[in-house]
Amino acid sequence: MDGTKTRQRRPEEVGLPYTLSPGRLPAASEDGPWSVPESQKVATKPLRTELSRETALAIGFQVVVPFMFAGLGLSGAGILLSYFQHWPAFVEIKDLLTLVPPLVGLKGNLEMTLASRLSTAANTGQIDDPQEQYRVISSNLALIQVQATVVGLLAAMAALLLGAVSRGELDFATVKLLCASSVSTAFLAAFVLGVLMVCIVIGARKLGVNPDNIATPIAASLGDLVTLSILAFISNFFYKHKDNQFLTPLVCIGFMALTPVWVLIAKQNPPVMKILKFGWFPIILAMLISSFGGLILNKTISKEQYKGMAIFTPIICGVGGNLVAIQTSRISTFLHMWSTPGVLPLWMKKIWPNPCSTFCTSEINSMSARVLIFLVIPGHLIFFYVIYLVEGHSVPNSKIFVAFYLLAGLIQVTILLYLAEVMARLMWHQALDPDNHCIPYLTGLGDLLGTGLLALCFLISWLLQSEAELDRISGSASGPS
Repeated sequence: MDGTKTRQRRPEEVGLPYTLSPGRLPAASEDGPWSVPESQKVATKPLRTELSRETALAIGFQVVVPFMFAGLGLSGAGILLSYFQHWPAFVEIKDLLTLVPPLVGLKGNLEMTLASRLSTAANTGQIDDPQEQYRVISSNLALIQVQATVVGLLAAMAALLLGAVSRGELDFATVKLLCASSVSTAFLAAFVLGVLMVCIVIGARKLGVNPDNIATPIAASLGDLVTLSILAFISNFFYKHKDNQFLTPLVCIGFMALTPVWVLIAKQNPPVMKILKFGWFPIILAMLISSFGGLILNKTISKEQYKGMAIFTPIICGVGGNLVAIQTSRISTFLHMWSTPGVLPLWMKKIWPNPCSTFCTSEINSMSARVLIFLVIPGHLIFFYVIYLVEGHSVPNSKIFVAFYLLAGLIQVTILLYLAEVMARLMWHQALDPDNHCIPYLTGLGDLLGTGLLALCFLISWLLQSEAELDRISGSASGPS
C-alpha cells in the first residue's frame, strides 16, 4: 500500500509463501541477483515452518545418533589406518600416506556436498515428483563421478609433488601406481557413497526427518572406512603387480574414458551442468589444502613421539568436517527457504558477523551451532575410550595428552563453525550456492587444522613428559644414596 514501509521479517515470525518448483534453480539475470519467476513458485509445505521452529533438543536428538555412529566409523577408520600403515605398499611408497587426507576428504568435497545438495532439494520439494527425482539424482551421481575421476588424478599429482619437494627427488617408479590407486579409489568410493547418500536422503524425507541432520554424518561415518579400505586393497594389488607395465596406465585410461558418458548424463540437469562447468575451483583447492594435512601425516606417522597419529587423524579430521558440514547444510537450506541467491536476509546482512551472534543468540543457526559445539568434548571422549579399548598399546593415555587433544578438537570445531557462517553469507551474497562452494573449503581446512593441531598435541605432550622424566631422573641422582 502507498505510504507504508515493508520490512523483511524473520522466519520465526512468518511462514514462507513461496519456494522453488522441483528441480529448478532460480535464474541469474545480468542486472542483479537471481530472481524467481512466477511460473516456478509453488505453495510452501508445512515442513518449512517446522524447520524454522526446531528446538535445540530436537536438533540434538536428530544429530547425536548419526554423529555417534559417524564417530564409531571414524574410530574404525583410525584403527584401519594404523593397521594399513604397516602394509608393504604403504611402507615402501610413503606418498600413499600423503594421499589419505585428500582422498578421505573427497567425502567432504563430493559425497557430503552431494548429501547437502540433495537435502536442500528434499527440504524445498524438488525431489517429490518421481520423474524429477530421477533426473536430479542421476545427474548428481554422474557429476560426482566426473569430479572424483579428475580430482583423484590431481590428488596423486599433488602427493607426488609434495613428496618430491620434501625429499628433493621424484621417484618415477611410483608415479603410475600412485595415479592408478588414487583414481580407482576416488571413483569407486564416490559411486558407493553417492548411491548410499541418495537412499538416506529419500528415506529421511519419507520418514519426516530433516536430511540435513543425518545425511552428512552418515557420509562421514562410512566415507572414511570405505575410502581407506579401497585405497589399501587397490594400492596393495597394484604393488603386487608393479612389474606389469601396462596395468596401471590402462586402469587410468579406462576411468578417464568413462568421463564423457557421465558428462552426457549430467547434461539433463542445467544446474548440475553449471556446477560441472564452474564448480571445480572449490574442490581442487580443498584437495590441495587437505594434501598439506597429508604431508604432515606422512612426516610424523613413523616417529616415536607421534605414536598414535595414524589412529587419531581420521577421528579429529572427521569430527570437525562432519559437524561443519551439518551446519553449512543447515545454513544453506535456511537461505534457500527464506531468501533468494544474491540477497541476504536483513538479520544476516553482515558478511563478518560478531562471533557472539554466531554462537550466543536465539537464531536457529546460532542454536544449532551451540548444539554442535556441545557434542565435541563428549563425542571425542567416547571415541577416545573406544580406541583405547581396542588399541590401548598404541594410544597415549596421559592426562596431559587427553586434555590437549580435547582442547584441539574444540578449537578446530569452533573455528570451522564460525567460518561456515561467514562463508555461507559470502557465497550467498555472490549468488553462489553454499552447498557447492562452502563445504569443500571447510572440510579441507578441517583436515589441515585437525592434522596440524593433533601433531601439536603429540609434540607438546611428548615435550612435557620428557621434561618431567628428566626432572625425576635428576631428582633421583641428587637425592641421598
